[in-house]
Amino acid sequence: MNSQLFLQFNTIFISILIESLPFIMLAVIVSALIQVFVTDEMLAKVIPKNRFLSVLSASALGAVFPACECGIIPIARRLMAKGVPLHAAIAFMLTGPVINPVVLFSTYVAFGNSWKMVLYRGGLSFVVAFIVGLILSFQFKEPQLKHMLTYQVSPQNIPLKRKVLGAFKHMVDEFFTVGKYLIVGALIAAAVQTYMKTSVLTSIGHGEYSSSLVMMGLAYIMSLCSSADAFVAASFRSTFSTGALVAFLVYGAKFDIKNTLMMLGVFKTKFVFFLFIYTTVLVLLGSIIITKL
Repeated sequence: MNSQLFLQFNTIFISILIESLPFIMLAVIVSALIQVFVTDEMLAKVIPKNRFLSVLSASALGAVFPACECGIIPIARRLMAKGVPLHAAIAFMLTGPVINPVVLFSTYVAFGNSWKMVLYRGGLSFVVAFIVGLILSFQFKEPQLKHMLTYQVSPQNIPLKRKVLGAFKHMVDEFFTVGKYLIVGALIAAAVQTYMKTSVLTSIGHGEYSSSLVMMGLAYIMSLCSSADAFVAASFRSTFSTGALVAFLVYGAKFDIKNTLMMLGVFKTKFVFFLFIYTTVLVLLGSIIITKL
């Protein structure tokens, strides 16, 4: 029995890594390209100075970045180093893993070519990110990175070869910075999935409110990639309400074990705590409203 559990643990751990690493690689590549090729002037044109508009535009910007919930963190970190406000970067970080075309299409397919779940998932994710971004804009006036990234403004006439080499160096540094948290998070997630019976949670998840909480807990524990979690959620259709399924799809793409550890490695603990509370409460309320529709 112990050997079987260890094999199960090993399988889950490897599957989480295989599922996440391609998106981590994509994220660090994008992060490195932002560092080397994107200027402050370019970002100033995309992100407005107005608090309301900056959160709104950053939330919408997540639609064009096919990154998972852990892969989006290095990109958000790099954007902040470039001068993007904290509230805008976090709004982008919360929407990117959900409203990008890859995730929305997988949701559409998983739920039998149904647009309803796509709209619920994308809509609630956008609303939560927007509200959280606005709250953070009033609460935190300073960047909440544990270690502020510094960069040198490169001359416009720098040779392309040097820019490419610089991007590669930043990519390697970023990968080893965030990769260690991914591995630790994957280990914990695999251990929880192996030794904690999900039947215990599902047995208490039949209430109007408890069902959403249970599904959010499952999403946090299972630590699935946002591009694949819709197929798991679809398997619970006969057990949980639509609102609970949406809670699973939205919450897991914003908070799970592995990306929580990654956030704690990048952001200050107090900031991560408030981000966790705001996101949890808003996703829960949104899922309850959807259940009542």
